Amino acid sequence: MILDILFPNRCIHCNRIIDGDLIVCNICFEQIHFTYFNFFENNYILEKCRLLFPIENAFALMQFEKENLSRKIIHELKYKSREKTGKILAEWTTERLDFKNENPDLLVSVPLHPKKLKERGYNQLHLFTETLSNFYEIPFNHNLITRNHYSKAQALKDRQHRLETQNTFSITENISEKHILLIDDVFTTGNTISSIAWEILKSGNNKVSVLVMAMDE
Repeated sequence: MILDILFPNRCIHCNRIIDGDLIVCNICFEQIHFTYFNFFENNYILEKCRLLFPIENAFALMQFEKENLSRKIIHELKYKSREKTGKILAEWTTERLDFKNENPDLLVSVPLHPKKLKERGYNQLHLFTETLSNFYEIPFNHNLITRNHYSKAQALKDRQHRLETQNTFSITENISEKHILLIDDVFTTGNTISSIAWEILKSGNNKVSVLVMAMDE
């Protein structure tokens, strides 16, 4: 209680004091650009993925436009040790994503390289994925995919390096006849998701869908 008084939780956008389980105030929340995509209908991210690999469905929670609030939220999650932000983003997702009783079989998040995981202290997708798993009653597997190479943050790469994803990921076990929902934070070129999707598709008669926190046009 003393810490709450001395260091109250504040909105990451306007700095107003807010409840400890929030990241933005009600006023700033209205500034977040949600996509309102339907998981089962054609949308921008689905069209982008279709150019890269066979995909079933796709959903993005927010737009990731330059200087907008979603960019700040993702930055807090990834680089400011605000791991609980993943749980909040998952709760926003459950309010907007309806699988209509056609749940995927397994949730799989994009892995960090062990060195990057040690540096950051957590995978920013794990709490997000686990919260979704609990809500939708879909199992998750954090170890199905491994990242083979250490690389700097996606935001710090130039476009050419973002395209160099060949042999970046490996699948750790044989799976077949599964509908896998791949989860990532930001969809940019789509090459990270594509690289993982092809590993899963090569493994057996699997299907792949995509869920991201935000999409960058």
